[in-house]
Amino acid sequence: MKKECVAMLLAGGQGSRLRALTSRVAKPAVPFGGKYRIIDFPLSNCVNSGIDTVGVLTQYQPLELNAYIGNGQPWDLDRSDGGVHILPPYVTEGDKGTWYKGTANAIYQNMGFISLYDPDYVLILSGDHIYKMDYGQMLEHHKAREAVCTISVMEVPLEEASRFGIMNVDGEDMIYEFEEKPKKPKSNLASMGIYIFNWKQLQEYLIADEADEKSANDFGKNIIPAMLSNGERLAAYRFSGYWKDVGTIDSLWDANMDLLSVHSGIAPYDTEWPIYARTPTRPPHFTGPNAVIRHSLMTGGSVVDGEVENSVLFHSVTVEKGAKVRYSILMPGAVVREGAEVSYAIVAEKAVIGAGATVGAPPDPEHPSEDWGIAVVAEGIKVGDGAAVAPKAMVTRNVKGGGAK
Repeated sequence: MKKECVAMLLAGGQGSRLRALTSRVAKPAVPFGGKYRIIDFPLSNCVNSGIDTVGVLTQYQPLELNAYIGNGQPWDLDRSDGGVHILPPYVTEGDKGTWYKGTANAIYQNMGFISLYDPDYVLILSGDHIYKMDYGQMLEHHKAREAVCTISVMEVPLEEASRFGIMNVDGEDMIYEFEEKPKKPKSNLASMGIYIFNWKQLQEYLIADEADEKSANDFGKNIIPAMLSNGERLAAYRFSGYWKDVGTIDSLWDANMDLLSVHSGIAPYDTEWPIYARTPTRPPHFTGPNAVIRHSLMTGGSVVDGEVENSVLFHSVTVEKGAKVRYSILMPGAVVREGAEVSYAIVAEKAVIGAGATVGAPPDPEHPSEDWGIAVVAEGIKVGDGAAVAPKAMVTRNVKGGGAK
């Protein structure tokens, strides 16, 4: 059945900058905010925007992500007409087939899927951003500007603009130049990696790009510059809400902490634009007689008998008597034993912090150091009783007790 717009969600990222947190899962499947995974945000944005046909392009460590998405029921995407579809790389004929070589190649390899719905427009999304956006408003902007491509942009501090792909626009916000991480940026309009294309024209550019053996097969590096050089109409769509690329340990920690701030703009309790998730059935969280909890998020199945402050606790977390957790993220099933202290840290799924151990430490504002940062304990790791894990450490092996680092 014909659809006006089909969404293609790029969710195959390895997330190498998250290191210990993505050794077993793709970046979009990383837990976030006490009850979500990162991919919940673009999926929820799609259904809230009225887009009911979504292709999820997976590649790196796809098993947990595939199982999590399932039939799409939590996001109301379990539909016979449209719905959500998992799209891994596959062999097309004989032994012909490759991993996705770039963002444009990923869409090229799934042109057949898109053509099943004969859409007028294709929405390209990333699976590793935290934000709320009405894609329907962006589509209306695209139509009004009679554009071939519309790129969502947001203003960033000019001194930070060299870190982004920058769009230079005229007085009507039509793009005349794209600069990839320019040393001397001419504007502060950064690309968010969210695109709407006219499907008819996009097909032509994808086919031409695939025929170029020197191409990186990337939207930012190849498709968009090709469209600009050919004089196509490219529009900028300005976005001013909360948006964060959680591709680094610091940005992931920051975004979780933003959930504790009523002024951050992320608004998890907004009933008009809910973020849906596949959440496991767990009993209510329990606070023991010794528990002290301040300014934190807790999820069902958590058991706390220690001190928790300015932290985010996922389901099935245990914080025993005398343990202290401050400015930290405890992912599903994490355990902090009696007397342990966890500060400015991310403790991944089913990791165990032994009795009397210390993980991380607060920053020293009077003596800032490059050696300070968020400490990370990887999934399933055991930190022994009395062990010490330094700030900024990335623990991927079990740590023996008695002060080992």
